[in-house]
Amino acid sequence: MDTTFSALAVFVLAIAVLASSLDRRTKPLERRMARLEEKVDLLMAHLGVEVAEDPRMAEVDALLAQGKKIQAIKVYREVTGEGLAEAKEAVERRMR
Repeated sequence: MDTTFSALAVFVLAIAVLASSLDRRTKPLERRMARLEEKVDLLMAHLGVEVAEDPRMAEVDALLAQGKKIQAIKVYREVTGEGLAEAKEAVERRMR
């Protein structure tokens, strides 16, 4: 019984260390990706190139105008395929 508990504790600790390691690796990649996206946006603006926004983003804006933030996040996730946290941040940026 005590050995099983010890093995389980080691397993849980190993998963926690692995998750922490993955998080440390993804944060710099996310920041780098954001910087690259900003640079591409600046280049496109300099060249006068516009990318047509998905028509459903107007639906996101309409939902925000109605005060329906949660529904706007849901539609944003459907349109972009983003995760919940990313979609929430993006929708909140659109609110500003």
